[in-house]
Amino acid sequence: MAQILVVDDSSTVRNEVGGFLQRNGLTVAYAVDGKEGLSKLAADPSVKLVVCDVNMPNMDGLTMAEKVRSDLRNSAVNIVMLTTENAPAMKERGKAAGIKGWIVKPFNGPAVLATFKKLAGAA
Repeated sequence: MAQILVVDDSSTVRNEVGGFLQRNGLTVAYAVDGKEGLSKLAADPSVKLVVCDVNMPNMDGLTMAEKVRSDLRNSAVNIVMLTTENAPAMKERGKAAGIKGWIVKPFNGPAVLATFKKLAGAA
């Protein structure tokens, strides 16, 4: 049972983001791509926040977000993209999928901690 699901194909990013969140009192689960992320969300309804990369193999983050809303019919989970992408078209697609935030890497934990805690229901 996790409050936050970190979805990124980079183990370095997963460990950096997840480790920071765990050190600050949050429960974290991990997925290596959108396909695994979707599966983990379906299996664990306690997840309140997904922190997700855009560019990943098997299923990208935007497709995963769209499937969370359509296939899983989950409009309650908050999704924040953490990515190197900054294209307006991608952001618009994310907004249409109900993305709550778009953060351009590198990850700055202290800058987002309060917001992440609020979105995860821990604030």
